[in-house]
Amino acid sequence: MKKELIYEGKAKKIFSTEDKDVYLQEFKDDATAFNGVKKDKIPHKGEFNNYISSEIFIHLKKNGIPNHFIGKISDTEMLVRKVNIIKIEVVCRNIAAGSLVKKFGFSEGAVLDKPIVEFYLKSDELGDPLFTEDHIYSLGLADSHELSTIKKMTLMINSILIKYFAAKGIRLVDFKLEFGKDKSGNIILADEISPDTCRLWDSITNKKLDKDRFRFDLGEVEEAYREIKNRLTAQ
Repeated sequence: MKKELIYEGKAKKIFSTEDKDVYLQEFKDDATAFNGVKKDKIPHKGEFNNYISSEIFIHLKKNGIPNHFIGKISDTEMLVRKVNIIKIEVVCRNIAAGSLVKKFGFSEGAVLDKPIVEFYLKSDELGDPLFTEDHIYSLGLADSHELSTIKKMTLMINSILIKYFAAKGIRLVDFKLEFGKDKSGNIILADEISPDTCRLWDSITNKKLDKDRFRFDLGEVEEAYREIKNRLTAQ
């Protein structure tokens, strides 16, 4: 089914298929942190992230969130709708962690009064810097209507996923989203949603069950990813 490698990122490969409107997205075991400074492989990570993202995309679609997911076709591969990715990484934060603590002085674990939505320029070369709506408009990445749509969708996704994860005994601390335009110009959710792109803590113990275990050498990285997959796919 694969035809040509279109794109290879830190965690995924994208291939064209016989259908010009369908891509194959393959998840890798590669792990990176701190803009690629730290690198390793996590056994079965590609498999876990494929399963986790598939479950989440299906749940979001059932709850009215359009996304690129078509179907999981192997342990590490899914078919997705072709989209033109908007070069904006959207981060939604519910609990203080990561850069909120390091750069803005929040106390880790503090529950925010309301979600914080941040925009980052999708550019490995520039280090994915935090930027403002005015930067987005000046760079021509989106207009005000498109950015408003992205923010509204992000907050809707956040509300849905908070409840979804809570039912699995997981706190959704924060997460990153990417959006793209389909062939009709509609903005839809793309990329992945997994422990690579979310901070996920156990609801009772606050044990980290995400890529922070790799970032900060906490150990049990494979086990944490497996735990999230098992919780989300348990009947």
